[in-house]
Amino acid sequence: MTGVGTGVAAAALTRLLEMVQHVVWKGSGTELLDVALHASAWRHILVLLGAGILTGAGQIILGRLSSGNGIDTTAAIWFQAGRMSAWRTLGSAELSVILVGMGTALGREGAPKQVGAVIANFFSDKARLSDEQRQLLVACGAGAGMAAAYGVPLGGALFALEVMRGVLALRYVLPALFASVVATAVSWLALPDAPTYLIPAYTSSMSSVAWALLAGPIAGIVSVFYVRAVAWADRNKPEGWRRLTAPVLVLGLLGAVSIPFPQVLGNGKDISQLAFTNQVAPSLLLILLALRPMATVLCVRSGVPGGLFTPSLTVGAMLGAVLGHAWSWLWPGVPPGLFSSSRRRRGAGGHDARPDLNRRPDDGTHRPGPIVHRPDAAGCGDCDARGADHRTAFNL
Repeated sequence: MTGVGTGVAAAALTRLLEMVQHVVWKGSGTELLDVALHASAWRHILVLLGAGILTGAGQIILGRLSSGNGIDTTAAIWFQAGRMSAWRTLGSAELSVILVGMGTALGREGAPKQVGAVIANFFSDKARLSDEQRQLLVACGAGAGMAAAYGVPLGGALFALEVMRGVLALRYVLPALFASVVATAVSWLALPDAPTYLIPAYTSSMSSVAWALLAGPIAGIVSVFYVRAVAWADRNKPEGWRRLTAPVLVLGLLGAVSIPFPQVLGNGKDISQLAFTNQVAPSLLLILLALRPMATVLCVRSGVPGGLFTPSLTVGAMLGAVLGHAWSWLWPGVPPGLFSSSRRRRGAGGHDARPDLNRRPDDGTHRPGPIVHRPDAAGCGDCDARGADHRTAFNL
């Protein structure tokens, strides 16, 4: 029942996000970058200011909704045997999805995780499970939420055990996997089973291997700074009356920046896809490498709820693309898109960056048609691929 309920909830949250995006941006509910590119400057400002007002009001309302203290799902599993305030957690999940649909620079992966945990907690109460059993079931529910949202049952099971429960034991594998498989199967009844990213069929070379050896340490250093920045932002969220003013100021600024750079909106999936297929100018990649992580950190600092996994992967994609262009000048012959996808696989680790292994669209930035260039029979100048071998579906 936990898997069934979580699958239904994950599908409902995805549709809610698409509906919000369609209403506020007056365009497709699945193509945030496209609609933002064509939206007026005033719409950018007003939508993000509205998101800031909603964030402040929502946080205050949620704080009064329950007498219990707000607590992270993982902390609830570890320290309170999975017990959490149901209404407050569900309200936070719904608020985060709405804000992501409005364009905040965060991900939606937190919402299905929270809802799955609440559903599992409900059935634990009904069945009067022991604390150890409750911990396992709530972790399985959270993992099932991730699996249903992204269509990755194995990834959801691993997430439940290794991250949420913190124990990778054989006796826990079957319930975690079963919950994730059921939730994913239920979600597929409403959500399309499609890969998140389509990446050209790049081939390895000595140049790419040499680049990986040099770029790996750089990515590690950037990850450290990024993780610490997000952790600092999370520890210093506004309190008191600043909970009302901080998100309005930050998201108003984000709206202004998004007028010339709409790529800062959402989780960054669209711009990552463009980088994978070498369709972003090096100068814009360099600017976004600074703007994207800054936008995410400021959103967290101002108290905006949302996920961090896909935004962190986007930072990795931007870093890989920038380093790839620089390497191409030194050692020509390898398409920069290969370097972007390489860094995306490693990612630029984010605060609480957990292996949710996303496969299906995150944060309403999915594009129904892959953003790829289509080579003719003579091949492609960007990646040396030919015909049908040019593209491969890339799933994490």
